[in-house]
Amino acid sequence: TVSNYRSDLEQFFNYLTITNPVSELDEISHHDVRAFTAMLMDEGLSAVSINRKISTLRSFFKYLQNNAMVQHNPMQKIVAPKKPKRLPVFVDESQMDKIFNGMEFEPGFEGLRDKLIIDLLYQTGMRRAELLNLTESDIDIFNNQIKVLGKRNKERIIPFHTSMRRNLEDYLAVKKTNGLTEQHLLVTMKNKPLTAQKITETVNRILATVTTSSKKSPHVLRHTFATHLLNNGADINAVKELLGHSSLAATQVYTHN
Repeated sequence: TVSNYRSDLEQFFNYLTITNPVSELDEISHHDVRAFTAMLMDEGLSAVSINRKISTLRSFFKYLQNNAMVQHNPMQKIVAPKKPKRLPVFVDESQMDKIFNGMEFEPGFEGLRDKLIIDLLYQTGMRRAELLNLTESDIDIFNNQIKVLGKRNKERIIPFHTSMRRNLEDYLAVKKTNGLTEQHLLVTMKNKPLTAQKITETVNRILATVTTSSKKSPHVLRHTFATHLLNNGADINAVKELLGHSSLAATQVYTHN
């Protein structure tokens, strides 16, 4: 979040430097923000991405106002573009079955790790950031459950199937054999925690073998987890808790699938 917000602010101020250089923050007007938004639209940015940047600027100017660094807030006259309503993209159950029962993963540590990445995302519905932060101590193999630290530092417990227990045990055994002592669950052969980019690349590569959908991100597996649970009769409130949603409205979008 911090890096995304920093990137948004840098983009806005770089734009100002070119179009309307200002010496004081109070010189920035809603016209500048509207022109910036129009430029983003011309570049083909989606309404979702533009809204994120507007949200960043809202927070920034609110902060400046609260700390008496500006007299007026240019964001008060800004209306965000409407977001198109789209259903979450998910992978069919038959396609997921092909990954776990028909796909040959590379032998050795990296093959076990890549299979576990897909297994964890699909069987728990956790977010990519939550997966990155998992440590070995978060895994309770005896009780088949994982402790996840979600948004706003909310902890939740997610159960998992016996099949993933075997995959976890195999992975941890090979990890130990290779002398990899890093406490993060997912690591490289150099004993470093896995990066977000590596997880995305792994998911994209594996999903590409079973689906032609343009969306093949870790979040697609979160959508898949929720959709398959609801399709098989799970209670929507239970799915809400498993996903770590603060509002049921966020979970209800999956019922349309």
